[in-house]
Amino acid sequence: MKQLTIQSSQRNYPIVMEAGLRFHVKKWLNKKYSSILIITDDQIADKYLQDVAGSLDNEQIYSCIVPSGEASKSIEQYYKLQTKAIGSGLDRKSLIIALGGGVIGDLGGFVAATFMRGIDYIQMPTTILAHDSSVGGKVAINHESGKNLIGCFYPPAAVLYDTETLESLPYREVRSGYAEILKEGLISDNRLSEELLAFSLKQLSSDQLENHLEAGIKVKANIVEEDEKESGVRKYLNLGHTLGHALEATLGYGKITHGEAVANGMLFALHVSEDVKGVELPFNKLYNWMKINEYPIVDIEEERIAKLIKSMKSDKKSVSGHIQMVLLNKVGEPAVENLDDSSVEAYIRTYIERMKKL
Repeated sequence: MKQLTIQSSQRNYPIVMEAGLRFHVKKWLNKKYSSILIITDDQIADKYLQDVAGSLDNEQIYSCIVPSGEASKSIEQYYKLQTKAIGSGLDRKSLIIALGGGVIGDLGGFVAATFMRGIDYIQMPTTILAHDSSVGGKVAINHESGKNLIGCFYPPAAVLYDTETLESLPYREVRSGYAEILKEGLISDNRLSEELLAFSLKQLSSDQLENHLEAGIKVKANIVEEDEKESGVRKYLNLGHTLGHALEATLGYGKITHGEAVANGMLFALHVSEDVKGVELPFNKLYNWMKINEYPIVDIEEERIAKLIKSMKSDKKSVSGHIQMVLLNKVGEPAVENLDDSSVEAYIRTYIERMKKL
């Protein structure tokens, strides 16, 4: 078992990584709850819902299953879950368990944050990608104009990570999750990023996965503790997300995974960084890593440029009409820059040309 504690302004909460943890969830409940609602999706329910429900010594246990995929982070699913919570008789002493990937964590957490002005919830991530989203208390749903535009900061009571649930992940989900681990390496740890950029995900062992997850979570935890509400260094965790979120929104949520979009966004961020900062960064290494590990490399078409810029300006990170991007002075040294539309358009065009030559 691996465990660390996040210190939040609202409360401190544990992050626990252990194989088989889903069979003894009750051990990590620090109080008695009047009722429990487990929120999960249709891909996870058959695999793990009964294991989690059976581990809880509580007569009032309810569950709600939503369709898997980014499209479920919607106002419609949010309202459905609120209706389920009300209809099940949940009260202010109830608990919500978000059992699934990042979509379920964000959606379930936002339901908990707003039901009766906030009740406890536990994150039980079942994907590699969710190691990032489950830590830090950012919960949200999407709007058609942009990703995570409707949400708040609301820390969980605990993050319980059963590493056995990762063994059945399809390769695409492994690939998606590793984009965020690589991001954490690029903003903080040259050794981690160098190791990952030389790594084939198809040769991944369970021990390597646990070590990489632990390293990524520690990076996220340290940053979140320093800047809980994203007024400073927490913005660095958005490396690759400015273009990544825009790609998700303009292509249509679910067309590519969040991690695939972030990987493309990081490649663009390195391209911009090299010009703005006048440095040489591992652009080619990242491109080759994406090719070796079969990430889809998005071909940005001329007619999509204006839509991408509009989406980037709608992003919650934009400031006074400027597009805010996380760039790198060097690996391990991120910086935030505000760019105007014309600069971003020029960088997209030079990026397109650069990609054509690879």
